[in-house]
Formats: sequence, C-alpha cells, structure tokens
Amino acid sequence: RAGHRVELLHNGNDALARVGRGAPDLLLLDVHMPGLTGIELVERLAARGELPPTIVMSAYGNLETALRAVRCGALDFLSKPFRLPELELKVEVALERARQRKSGRSSGAKTGSKPAPEGDVALFHNMVGRSEVMRTLFKKIERVARFDSTVLINGESGTGKELVAKALHSASPRSEGPFVAVNCGAIPANLLESELFGHVSGAFTDATADRKGLFERADRGTLFLDEIVDLPLHLQVKLLRVLQEGEIRPVGGNADLSIDVRVIAASAVPARDRVKEGRFREDLFYRLSVIDLPVAALRDRIEDIPLLAQYIVAGANRRLGTTIGGVHPHAMAQLMAHTWPGNVRELQNVIEQACVMSEDD
Repeated sequence: RAGHRVELLHNGNDALARVGRGAPDLLLLDVHMPGLTGIELVERLAARGELPPTIVMSAYGNLETALRAVRCGALDFLSKPFRLPELELKVEVALERARQRKSGRSSGAKTGSKPAPEGDVALFHNMVGRSEVMRTLFKKIERVARFDSTVLINGESGTGKELVAKALHSASPRSEGPFVAVNCGAIPANLLESELFGHVSGAFTDATADRKGLFERADRGTLFLDEIVDLPLHLQVKLLRVLQEGEIRPVGGNADLSIDVRVIAASAVPARDRVKEGRFREDLFYRLSVIDLPVAALRDRIEDIPLLAQYIVAGANRRLGTTIGGVHPHAMAQLMAHTWPGNVRELQNVIEQACVMSEDD
C-alpha cells in the first residue's frame, strides 16, 4: 500500500535462488527462517558479491545477530515488534542509501532531490539558511517529524543541533506536548539515572519524596538527549530497554511505568567512533539512529552568513536596544573568510559583541 512492489519468499534458500536470478532493489529478511537463516543468507550473498541493499529484522534478544548482518554488509536492521510507519521510513531511507551508493556518492552527500528555488527557504523553525544543505535539512525535518522514529542528530558544537530537535518536535503531532532537553555530559553520572528516570521516596539518602524524571516529564512529548555519547555504559543499557519496551522504572521503585515519549539524541562527535572505541553500545547506536540527521558546519555553508548576520543583528537590536542597521561590506568580507570553528554560536557571539562595541549604527 506504500507503493512498492513486493515479492514474498518463505525461506532463505528460495531467497538465495531469487537473488541469483536478479537482485531486487531491497531485501527485507528475518534472522530466523526455515533452512538458511538470515545471517547465513547475508554472509553467502556478501561472499558472492551479490548482496542487494538489505534490512534485517530481529527481535530484541537477537540484536547481536542482527549487528553481525550489518557488519557483513546489510544496510540496516529493524527491531521487532515494530510499527508500520517505522518500517515504511526504514525502507525509504534504505532505498535512498542504495541509490547514493549506486551513483558513487557518500551517505553524507546530497540526497539527489531537486534543490528548492533560490530564496525558497530563509527561516524555518528559528533556523536560518538558503544554502542547498540547509534546504535539504529542512525538507528532511518536515518528512521525519511526522513519525515517532528515534533520530540521531550529528554535528559539530555550535551548529544548532537543539534547534533541529525543537523543529522536529514543533513540526510533529507531539507539538502540543512538552519538549524536554538534557545534556548527558553536564550531569554527574551518579545523579543522571535519577534525573532521567526519577526516584521514589527513600531510594537514597536525600530522596525525601517521589520525584518524576525527565522521561516522565516528557510524556506525550519529546525528550532531547544532547551529547548522548557521554551517557555512562550502565545507563546505556537502561536507555536501550526504555526504547524497546516503552517503560521506565524509577530509582528504588519496584514497578515499571509506561511512557509515551519520542527520543531525539545528538552528538558533537561521531557516535560510530565511540562504538569502535567500545565506549558506546553498538545495539543502542543502531536503535537511536533509525534516522540520521547531519547538520552542516558553518564553513560548509558560507553562503548563509549574510542572511545569518542580518538575523542575528535584528535579534541583538531587540534584546540590547541597539539600532545597528547592518554589516559593512568590509566586515562581511571578514566574516565570509573566517573558518568558524565555533560555528553559528561563534558567529552569534562575534556579531553581538560588535553590536555592543559599535559607536554608531
């Protein structure tokens, strides 16, 4: 019903023979099948150089097996039980990745969708940009916001990852619910569990009353977990269970609580690198990155700087009571030539400082 032509096969051996007659655009397979298992099928097809774009389905207890399939060359895996919208979105993402591979582009390249007309988008949920990378990001946000799938936002510090998360929330059916944000690296590890999941009275020395955690406060809304790679390993296990089961257990409690929360995570460093280092769980990484949203560094969208500068000056005038009319062409040339290691945050600080220090308009 989603518009794809589907061919049904009942076991791995039939699939092996079918791929031998001509590769499909996408192979969706279960780990457990009669005869040849899903992992064996992936390994055999990969060894023969015939593995088509593949999504492996796996129940929670078989995540390690599914990850083996991904290491062998499968594009992605889908945890069971799943909802139909999640499957549809996974299929679209996998087909797009496959198209990018086929045309020789990296996964971080442009999606191939036609760029919007020049000047089409300038301000989108408090994000500013007319560059192609930003117009592409805005389109992805509009598409992804409709679904409850978890999202992993990747981008350097200062690129506006929280703005992306807020845009996903604002454009979603959950927009009337709460948006709750937490920086996983800013809270001491011994307090973070209570902060996320809450606690019951008497759970520890200072727990004099029950306290709701951030998951409970974000119920029917969105929880944004910034710097997710800084989450301690023992809490990574608990977060994985929450994402799988939709339930939390407060510290010191003996009963689980059902929650309805969409989780959006972000990282300033590539989470996959932390996985390779053994500091971030691979199964949690794949569970969080159902959708990957890269946010471009400012040096990769220099053409947006004049528009950003205008927007920041206008905001500074409102907050500071200044009457700065704009940026002198010589100053703009300096802004365009800088590499901006601190990204939009650095640009904002520089322009606000200039507004304060300027002796005229």
